[in-house]
Amino acid sequence: MTSARRLISRFTRSSDRIELRQDGRVVGEHARAFGRGGTVYNPWHYVLVLARKPGALRNDTPFKHWVLPASLERVRRKLRAAPDGDRQMVDILGAVLTDGLPAVEAACAEALNEGVHSADVILNILVRSRDPGPPVTVMTPEALRLTSIPRIPWTASCHVQPAAPVYHDHPPLPAWAPPDTSPGRT
Repeated sequence: MTSARRLISRFTRSSDRIELRQDGRVVGEHARAFGRGGTVYNPWHYVLVLARKPGALRNDTPFKHWVLPASLERVRRKLRAAPDGDRQMVDILGAVLTDGLPAVEAACAEALNEGVHSADVILNILVRSRDPGPPVTVMTPEALRLTSIPRIPWTASCHVQPAAPVYHDHPPLPAWAPPDTSPGRT
């Protein structure tokens, strides 16, 4: 059974917060709402559900009055006209969980400055903006190191010269010359 389907084991109320715990760790924390009949939603808690039901972004209660940062909201408005706009917006919102809101907002702003608003472009900008880290250095074992430059013998039976320069004991014959069969050439 996945952890999302397990019951919340405990919740704690304080004067201003409600904390939900599952298996001893905090899985949700909300500002406490006073009064009767009020419901408080945090739409970010539902982003994973949107992956299965992207249409919920347009119609469900947690998202109706969701105020997104300016560039994300502009992308959201532009994507409403696309046939798969909900799915694209869900992909962008899912990137917030891995890359963070500031990075996604910056990628949206960059895409909008270029006149595009598709999820593919925004996610590509995010991937390119990640720090790749230093390249991995692979050390060559001493037993595999070359001690001299390899020499390839030139024979009369070679009709095709390699495309890359190759070290020879003698210069290769021109392509128009017949093979040299003199005793010193091998």
